[in-house]
Amino acid sequence: MNDLSLLAARLRALAPSCGPVRLIAVDGHAGSGKSTFTSRLAAALDDAPVLHLDDMATHESFFTWVDRLREQVLGPLERGECARYAPYDWTARTFGTPRSLEPAPVVLIEGVGAGRRALRPWLARLLWMDLAAAESWERGRRRDGPALSEFWDGWTAAEERHFSADPSRPHADALIRQLSVGYELLEGPRTAAGANHSVTDREYVAPPS
Repeated sequence: MNDLSLLAARLRALAPSCGPVRLIAVDGHAGSGKSTFTSRLAAALDDAPVLHLDDMATHESFFTWVDRLREQVLGPLERGECARYAPYDWTARTFGTPRSLEPAPVVLIEGVGAGRRALRPWLARLLWMDLAAAESWERGRRRDGPALSEFWDGWTAAEERHFSADPSRPHADALIRQLSVGYELLEGPRTAAGANHSVTDREYVAPPS
């Protein structure tokens, strides 16, 4: 396999979970590689729409965006309507011009907390980027540089509190592990605990050539 086409086919075959939409969450620690993986998966899904939770969070509130997400995104998608949400501008520190999110057959939601308790009833599958917190955060800090060190200090403390109170990994249908080349997809804790479905058993997925 040289791409994510098999996983994409399995996701397309799922029953809708949010109105006509199969809502797929990609969760994991900050810096774990969620955005890159989600971008590749969206391409394998014929450019499926992606909602980045960085657009819902704000400087003042990293994780209290659930009500806004329900009102602006989940509600319209559940009705088969186009969702419209105002993305947060992290530079201007204000909400920007509203964006549209179509009720496509598969919609991806990516970001820390995508698999949280309040969202799971709308999810068709929860995928977890399986990289430990310390390693993920170190990658993120290296990526963003020392100028954002203070921001990362606040973020990691908030993320630790969030996952302590509302963990996502135990509910994941599949674990995604980034290799030196490509990804490894493993059965998730939820499936291993006896849920009546599986994304995959164990397979290697190389990146697009």
